[in-house]
Amino acid sequence: MAPAAARVSELRRAGNEQFRSGQYCQAAALYSQALGLLEAAGERNAEEASVLYSNRAACYLKDGNCSLCVKDCSVALDLVPFGIKPLLRRAAAYEALERYQLAYVDYKTVLQVDCTVQAAHDGVNRMTKALLEKDGLGWRQKLPPIPSVPVSAQRRWDFPSAGIQAAAPRHKETETGSLGKQVPTAAMIERAKTLKQEGNELVKKGNHKKAIEKYSESLKLSNQECATYTNRALCYLSLKQYKEAIQDCTEALELDAKNIKAFYRRAQAFKELKDYKSSMTDINSLLKIEPKNIAAQKLLQELNKNLK
Repeated sequence: MAPAAARVSELRRAGNEQFRSGQYCQAAALYSQALGLLEAAGERNAEEASVLYSNRAACYLKDGNCSLCVKDCSVALDLVPFGIKPLLRRAAAYEALERYQLAYVDYKTVLQVDCTVQAAHDGVNRMTKALLEKDGLGWRQKLPPIPSVPVSAQRRWDFPSAGIQAAAPRHKETETGSLGKQVPTAAMIERAKTLKQEGNELVKKGNHKKAIEKYSESLKLSNQECATYTNRALCYLSLKQYKEAIQDCTEALELDAKNIKAFYRRAQAFKELKDYKSSMTDINSLLKIEPKNIAAQKLLQELNKNLK
């Protein structure tokens, strides 16, 4: 290893130690020294530089300097596109800056790279809720384009968990923080189904609060089950947590754009929040799919009375 490269690695490791100790300002200074040394030596190691920018961004984020975090993450992503950590850190910074559309785009991009990153799923849920409150049902039309991630950058289901660890041990040494990534297995998906069924049984007993816990555990293991979202939405409706019900129904409709229960329960939630126009939009969408749905027809009559 060349003297400059060895010194850069030494500074990066020292920065990592300071970060783990909560000394974010000192860690950022060490990463800056390493970046300066790379530049002065004329080194063209894009991957090393990207990690250093991403790590310094993590320091800025911890210290609440979100604008600098965004800047460093953007540089890191220019050097090595579609890096999960700089995407997540930039998304968190955008979220703190209340730039929810940009945060949503970054969280969704992470899920294209690796659909098992729970932090990104959680971020999408938060941003969906925030944007729905801010911009209403048309919030998706106001989003900037979401980048298309090339297959070569995707890490969805390509390897068993041991394979991923073997393929990328470098990240444990060079980058700060942990993603807590877990690759779903057949056993996890089966466990998710069991938890959903346990939630269903609790609903039958009227224990909606406990059912929500079961559905939430299920979604952490497998978030592609539409019925789990609509079932949890039903519980939220029962507990008068209408915004949460809307969020779950929106997630369900992302998975199934013609889901009757999602349209109906979201319409119910909008009605309770006195957003009658949004409620009517959902009911009309439902009736286009299922014109003879009696419950939807009844709710439409109620909405017409409220809108007069």
